[in-house]
Amino acid sequence: MTTILAIETSCDETAAAVITDGRRIRSNIVASQIDLHAQYGGVFPEVASRAHAEAISAVVSQALDAASVRYADLDAIAVTQGPGLVGSLLVGINFAKGLALATDLPLLGINHLEGHIYSLWLTPGFVEPEFPLLALIVSGGHSELALMRCHGVYERIGGTIDDAAGEAFDKVGRLLGLPFPGGPAIERAARNGDPRAFRFPIAKTDGEYDFSFSGLKTAVMRAATAQPTARRNKRERGAERAAALRDDVNIADVASSFQEALTEALAKTTVRAAADFDVRAVLLAGGVSANGLLRRKLAAALDLPLWTPPLALCTDNAAMIGAAAHFRFREGLRSSLDFEARASWRLSEDVYAV
Repeated sequence: MTTILAIETSCDETAAAVITDGRRIRSNIVASQIDLHAQYGGVFPEVASRAHAEAISAVVSQALDAASVRYADLDAIAVTQGPGLVGSLLVGINFAKGLALATDLPLLGINHLEGHIYSLWLTPGFVEPEFPLLALIVSGGHSELALMRCHGVYERIGGTIDDAAGEAFDKVGRLLGLPFPGGPAIERAARNGDPRAFRFPIAKTDGEYDFSFSGLKTAVMRAATAQPTARRNKRERGAERAAALRDDVNIADVASSFQEALTEALAKTTVRAAADFDVRAVLLAGGVSANGLLRRKLAAALDLPLWTPPLALCTDNAAMIGAAAHFRFREGLRSSLDFEARASWRLSEDVYAV
């Protein structure tokens, strides 16, 4: 039995959790920064790192107290090493290093994307399927398809070539004047809209299992905003484009049509990849995995088990880092005290290769 204290600060959530055996959540504390970043319509990196520094000590203490454990009860400390915002990552990494040094506990630097995958192992009723598995990880910073051959062995078969799905949600939400984060706001608005009101494009890419959402975002902007006239100068055209929605635009219809196009791109590509690689099940994870339409489309189209995390484990949290750390700890992974943050870190067949 392993009991691991996990810390996650890759973006804008300060989180700590205590996990036993990679399956049981003893505690899972998250200090959200949504209100801090709402005024910017997205995460402001310097604000995020400062807020992490202010909150992390209290969050870790709360996680230990809620789990009723002491440092002497722990087997290891795990922390998100990347990918993410460097300033945010460093707050969690340096705090975890200090704890490891003070307590003489093993330290594990964990890949954030792998953490999202292992959020499924924390899902009530989850029964580990046979490998290989296909993981669709969709969040504000990542949209990737990974073939999981066994624990810790991945092949990245596709991903976004520009905006991540969650990033596209945030940008379109901001364009439509909806609150941050854009994903939940667009999903709420879309309930009253017609998904066939606009025929937004689904981009074709050179990679068979890749995604592209930049063109979709541009198509929404052109459909929803007043377009500048050719006679205005470049600065005036840019200001006008950024300014106002058309008076006759129906925000619910735009939101619904955008959500339809984005989820269709994700679902179709995932279903095709699942068939091509003959996987045994599909794992959906990351912040955008909370989207109900995406879940319904995948469930309807797949002739395979589809596992989705509970909503509380879709967005960034430390419990998923602890779950991933359990399997890495079992395999013998130990990180030195001089490891560095990795802002970019894709899943690969050797996810922890330097």
